[in-house]
Amino acid sequence: MTDFIEMQFHTDISYGAKGGPGFSTDVVTTFSGHEQRNINWSQSRAHYNIASGVKSESQWHALIAFFRTCRGRAMGFRYKDWSDYKGINESIAIGDGLLTEFQLVKIYVSGSIANSRIITKPVPGTVKIYIDSILQTSGVTIDNATGIITFAVAPEDESLIAADFEFDVPVRFDTDQLDLSVDAYDAGRWDSIPLVEVRI
Repeated sequence: MTDFIEMQFHTDISYGAKGGPGFSTDVVTTFSGHEQRNINWSQSRAHYNIASGVKSESQWHALIAFFRTCRGRAMGFRYKDWSDYKGINESIAIGDGLLTEFQLVKIYVSGSIANSRIITKPVPGTVKIYIDSILQTSGVTIDNATGIITFAVAPEDESLIAADFEFDVPVRFDTDQLDLSVDAYDAGRWDSIPLVEVRI
């Protein structure tokens, strides 16, 4: 059985959900009050709670069906994070005349500091690849399951490879149990339905 299904979770539910990226940092405080901070992850790992996104009977039936399909925590799936789901004119790499494969990335810049995020789940049909600002209409393929870009011919040395795209976050349910509270005949709610990002 596969441990990841290339299926996007219901976007009408994810639209009302809560969550975002997180990091793992060990903080050690000395007797003098100074701190030593150790970064454990180079990439963030997102957590979401989709309980607030379920607003109707049809949505909770769709959620139950999806949860059963994934067998709780067993299988990962695609999730649209409405707060961060696209990249515009993202600098992917500089060509060297030899390499033909490149990973999609998104660069976050704050002042003089930049953080690179690996994009493994681009949304099919949304990726546009540019070499030196020229849209590539042929000679390039996109693996929508990995985010790998492959050129038929290696981009020339010093050429700038950029991309526009939308992307999903690979996640799984972080629970094996759904506890629905039925408040009325056609109304129910959950206190928590956690999702966690998975490494691909």
